[in-house]
This record gives sequence, structure tokens and C-alpha cells, in this order.
Amino acid sequence: MFTKMLVATDGSQLSIDAALRAIPLAKVAGASAVVIFVQDTYPYTGIGEANVVGLQDYIGAVRAEGTRGIDRVRAAAQEAGVRVETLVVEDHLPARGIVDAAANCGADLIVMGSHGRSGIAKLMLGSVAAKVLALSPVPVLVIK
Repeated sequence: MFTKMLVATDGSQLSIDAALRAIPLAKVAGASAVVIFVQDTYPYTGIGEANVVGLQDYIGAVRAEGTRGIDRVRAAAQEAGVRVETLVVEDHLPARGIVDAAANCGADLIVMGSHGRSGIAKLMLGSVAAKVLALSPVPVLVIK
């Protein structure tokens, strides 16, 4: 089945809920989990000039939210007896960061929510989930 799952969260409640649903699957499969948060290095692309202080505050807040999400999923995995590692990656394209991290850590399954922080505006799949599905050479489980 699967031996190592990459479990992605952006720290939003929707993505945490999806990531938490991956833990029982990892336990049943006897797989380990790598919980990842991808920090967008410049979230204001195409918007024009941004205030550096405001940008730093925003990036810090997003990182804190992502870290809280990772910590919550890690605690659930440890409680369930699932081997778990955590990873924070910086990439301007979160989908690419997720797919590259899966390749680098040897994951044979990516698990993520259908929507995260930006998902409310999307009709079917969040843009990150859709891009991961398109880019990933390994199976992707999208949890709604």
C-alpha cells in the first residue's frame, strides 16, 4: 500500500481537518507521515508595490498559522502512534513546493484538503489542490 504520506496543511481549519483525516489512514497502512506547510515567499505578486513592514507582518502571521497547523497534526499522529516528521518549505508556488517535497522525502502518497485558506472562492477544487493533482507523479488523495 503506502509507506510514507506527505500530508499538506496551510494552517486553515479546512486543511487541518483534512490532514487529521489522513492520520487513521497512515495508521492502518503502517505508514509514516511527513506534515508539510509551504510558505509563499511573496504572496503579493501582481498586485503592485507592497509595504515591506506589512508584508513581513503578513508572512509572519501566515507562518505562525501554518506552524500551528503542523503542530496540531503532529500531535494527533503521535497520539495515534504514527511516525511523523514535520517540514516547512518556502516556495512561491505552494503546489510545486508540495510536489517537490514529496519527491525529496520519498513520499508515495500526498494527502491534502480540497480547499485551504484561499479555497472559498473556488467552485470545485482549490487552486493548490488542482495544481498538485496536475503536477504530482505520485497518487494524491484530496479530502473534501
